[in-house]
Amino acid sequence: MSIPVSVLVMTKNEQQDLPGCMQSVSWSDDIHLYDSFSDDRTVEIAQSFNAKVTQRHFDNWSAHQNWGLRNIQFKHPWVFYIDADERMTPELVDSIRACVAAPGDAVAFRVRRRDFLLGTWLRHVQASPYYIRLFRPEHMRYERLTHPVSIVDGAVGSVSGFLDHHPFSKGSLQWIGRHIAYADLESRQVVDELASDSRPSVWGALTARDFHVRRRQQKQIFYRLPFRPLVKFLLLYLGKRGFLDGRAGFQYAVLQSFYEYMIVLKTRELQAAKA
Repeated sequence: MSIPVSVLVMTKNEQQDLPGCMQSVSWSDDIHLYDSFSDDRTVEIAQSFNAKVTQRHFDNWSAHQNWGLRNIQFKHPWVFYIDADERMTPELVDSIRACVAAPGDAVAFRVRRRDFLLGTWLRHVQASPYYIRLFRPEHMRYERLTHPVSIVDGAVGSVSGFLDHHPFSKGSLQWIGRHIAYADLESRQVVDELASDSRPSVWGALTARDFHVRRRQQKQIFYRLPFRPLVKFLLLYLGKRGFLDGRAGFQYAVLQSFYEYMIVLKTRELQAAKA
């Protein structure tokens, strides 16, 4: 039996991962593929699952996502957002069914995501496992050029069950290549935020009730720290006890610190160009 929730899948050349994603959301009778002009079989695969296809050239994450929420014609008032390398568990589907049947005053719900590497759930080293993925689109918007922050106009609840994420499904080199592009957008975001008059609040970073407000404050403080790549490794591997995730935890912490170093290098280049 279908659930009165529309599904939004953002893609660019995802022919490998898309079939599994589409199978996990086959409970919906309104699946939308939001594609950045893939040149592989992504669109063909989506259409084989009766998904509706909307295409737009990607500019940055928040602009792209906000355009989709405002312009795609969803059948249902609730939307679940998912990436091609993610899979909904049956428990999550059941929980969503219950939430939309009786949402109370909530206009959005957080989902707990499990990231996997080398077949291991990154239970400890994962920076943040909670993401807002079920929402009423009129109450939702995104900010930041990459790794966007979800801004919800209204109350936010939580759902049980897991959203399984396989970011290394195409291999570590593909992950690195993708994060080189992310580093370019992230560095531009860093330069803009460092140049702004706003100053992060340590108190807000520690105590703000809204997770995304805390996260935004924490990021601004983090940008001002020296030796950020090393700090990030220590936070993930020791602070979050990533060593408990074994070899996968160590590899993930190293890759994340390398990603941070790419951001540092690109940020210096942008600042030097402005000087």
